[in-house]
Amino acid sequence: MASVKDPSDTSGRLIAAEKVTGTTVYNRAGDKLGSVEDIMLDKISGKTCYAILSFGGFLGIGDRYYPLPWEKLTYDTNLGGFVVDIDKRVLENAPSYETNESVEWSDPAWGQRVNQHYGVAPPYLP
Repeated sequence: MASVKDPSDTSGRLIAAEKVTGTTVYNRAGDKLGSVEDIMLDKISGKTCYAILSFGGFLGIGDRYYPLPWEKLTYDTNLGGFVVDIDKRVLENAPSYETNESVEWSDPAWGQRVNQHYGVAPPYLP
């Protein structure tokens, strides 16, 4: 289990943020959708708000990044990755950005658009 002495041990309930990066994300059918590129944390509450899913590219070229509300992800120990109950078409039409695009995370409208797309309440009040 992750501990102060070894935060990289992921056998327990806790996991170091650096170990989340690269974790595969699957749909309910077990199809690979992409992988977690990063996570976004609320600095004030300390809660994880979004997993940034890398999806759509080939060998890292042309990837798009899709913020997924953290509450949409469930860890599946059998798959060794996260599972989301999101259809691929819903994901493809979700708010996203490319590597060379900037996203204004401090703009409440951006987070509201992401959360509305997935039908979840915003993680915080702007």
